[in-house]
Amino acid sequence: MLENLKKLYIKYKELINYVIFGAFTSIVNLGIKYLLFFTILDASNAFELQLAIVISWIVAVLFAYFTNRKYVFNSNNKNIFKELISFITGRLLTLLIEMFVMWFFVTLLKLNSDLQVIIFTLVAQVLVIVGNYIFSKLFVFKKEADK
Repeated sequence: MLENLKKLYIKYKELINYVIFGAFTSIVNLGIKYLLFFTILDASNAFELQLAIVISWIVAVLFAYFTNRKYVFNSNNKNIFKELISFITGRLLTLLIEMFVMWFFVTLLKLNSDLQVIIFTLVAQVLVIVGNYIFSKLFVFKKEADK
């Protein structure tokens, strides 16, 4: 049994690690956001709410970059700055996708009941997760032999 689990892990190591470190990234994002809300920022203030979102997003993206680089894609790229910029660019693109999905369905089509917002948030998150993985795999952490 344990040997079978080990074989499965080895076969799907990249995807499994992506899910694990994605969960840690979400914890970092939420942890920073709530830490800011419970200490120095007021979530009822629109500017401070957006500031907390941006700060937590930046910290989470940096955390995701370094964990994805080391534990998911095992990158040996010597040009870390270029790789980081590519990673951030990909994350910005998926952030825009998420913002568009929410704007389109919730704001434009006015599908904004609590249940609809939850559904479209989940749809957007699936698109973001898949998009982040594909962008990271194909463009950011592309293996030297594949270039």
